[in-house]
Amino acid sequence: MATPELRQLRYFLVLAEELSFTRAAARLMIAQQSLSQQITALERLLGVRLFDRDSRGTTLTDIGALFVAEARAVTDRADEAVAVVGRAHRGEVGSLSLAFLTSVANHLLPPVVRAVRDQLPDLRLATESVTIAPLVEGVLAGRYDAAFTRTPLVPGLQSRTLATEPVCAVLPEGHPLAERAELNLADLANEPWVMTPRSSWEPWHRAYDDQFREAGFVPDIVQEEANVQSLLGLVAAGIGVTRLARSARSLRRTGVVFVPLTGASARTEVVWLAGNTPPALHRLLDVVTELAATTDLTETG
Repeated sequence: MATPELRQLRYFLVLAEELSFTRAAARLMIAQQSLSQQITALERLLGVRLFDRDSRGTTLTDIGALFVAEARAVTDRADEAVAVVGRAHRGEVGSLSLAFLTSVANHLLPPVVRAVRDQLPDLRLATESVTIAPLVEGVLAGRYDAAFTRTPLVPGLQSRTLATEPVCAVLPEGHPLAERAELNLADLANEPWVMTPRSSWEPWHRAYDDQFREAGFVPDIVQEEANVQSLLGLVAAGIGVTRLARSARSLRRTGVVFVPLTGASARTEVVWLAGNTPPALHRLLDVVTELAATTDLTETG
């Protein structure tokens, strides 16, 4: 048996509600003759009579009354399918895989995920906290749709800045310079340093080299740790000093003091593969851009 057209089912349902070809045709904005032809074609296709027509008017047959619920289920499902396609086109449904740099995940992941869930409740998010090298590799390879990170300083990625904050000298409590309101990088020339290893992300360390060179010294690095929390622990233990974005204060509240470095700032960005902008990613970028405009993402969590 051939399948009825959606148009025929919609015509049938309107006529079933109005029980008048004249009123139904007017509601559908078609000629009464066209409506009659479509209903006749539907009845012929189904091999049953859906309506009784006589001088007293139009009434549903028993089979026609049963068919109302079935026809409505089909048209409702078709409407839902069209709505889902429209929402997918607008980026309101689907799934995204997001990476968060470990040093920003603590304060950035909660507000980002909350904002996306509030505004796009049917967009599924998979999140992962990773270090910079696998983060960049994952975005370039397509494993992550987007990543929230410090500026990675590599080609092939598009980015949008979400927040800019001071870079601070991180000193142990009681350090002679801890009471200063601001420091120059050169003020730390004679201090022992604890830093991330160069192998953790070469582009950042090349930038650090330039900054230390401009300050007139090469840092005496006494210990290396890839984890920012470990660096903070070493500073608190008095092993050395380091430099971090101010938001790293959220990772340790005691034993260390953050003093802004003159003229130094760090950007938090959302990055994605150049040319990769599916609708869901486009909507996510809109949401996080709006969030960044109304919220200090360096002080959240």
